[in-house]
Amino acid sequence: MTAPDMESARAIGEIKKHIHIPLVVDIHFQYLFALEAIKQGVDKVRINPGNIGGQAKVREIVRACKDRQIPIRIGVNMGSLEKDLYAKYGKYGVARVMVESAARNIAILEKEGFDDIVVSLKGSDVPQTVEAYVEFAKRFRYPLHVGITEAGTPWVGGLKSAVGIGAILARGIGDTIRVSIAGEPGEQVKIGWEILKALNLRQKGVSIIACPTCGRTQIDLINLAKQVEDALQIIEAPIKVAVMGCVVNGPGEASFADIGLSGGKKQAAVFKKGQVVAIIEDEAKILPLFLEEVIKVLKEKGYDQDAQKLSVKLKESIYV
Repeated sequence: MTAPDMESARAIGEIKKHIHIPLVVDIHFQYLFALEAIKQGVDKVRINPGNIGGQAKVREIVRACKDRQIPIRIGVNMGSLEKDLYAKYGKYGVARVMVESAARNIAILEKEGFDDIVVSLKGSDVPQTVEAYVEFAKRFRYPLHVGITEAGTPWVGGLKSAVGIGAILARGIGDTIRVSIAGEPGEQVKIGWEILKALNLRQKGVSIIACPTCGRTQIDLINLAKQVEDALQIIEAPIKVAVMGCVVNGPGEASFADIGLSGGKKQAAVFKKGQVVAIIEDEAKILPLFLEEVIKVLKEKGYDQDAQKLSVKLKESIYV
């Protein structure tokens, strides 16, 4: 949460009574808000080196965090870099300025004997942000919180976040991530999970594989894939489900899927690990009968709770 005023900082104590997860406070401009948040029992403090107000104020925050064993995130932001660092290193590029900003503040914290540090180097420019993380990782070993800030609306921002965060994580850099989009917080979490799943760093929920369609497609693949995705959103089991347009390449191209279907003329073939196991001949029943096959796979893999949830949804839905 952000604490833009003293009232917000003082509210942290009450907020903590009603949650069971760590609470991180984001502080800009006024270091006194950070001190109050620490007093109220916040679990981590994020400071912006570009606007917190000088080294003396940073030291006060550090000492308060050290007394209470609270970690600090040095949150460098491309849009609010220190002017003196920009004047000195700007000719080398914004990424260099971001790294030097983090380095300066790390030195302040370390001088106080404080090393419970997390660093982020966020910007809205993807290449510069990636470069900043790569260069920082060459010089320091502190944990990195990764993100593309002010990325944009869910569509554009999701793409920029996927490219930027993905490029950084693919290099083995990064410990936590945040997707920043102008949209619902829940969408940020969904996009974050998909980035991690795409890189095989985390697995949760169903991964849908669907082909782009071609002249061989004889069913409404786009709508069917969306219906399958919507129906399986309640599933937490990390299974792969394919929805392919034709039987020519479907089973082979998606042979790694736990279960899939390939469309034909008013019918569909169900396959598991590339082997056809059933033919659904009634086009109107492709979705419900396929979901029944998914339930079987969930049971086979020991995901009984997910199988039960999907079974209940199927019975209550319009699919039957």
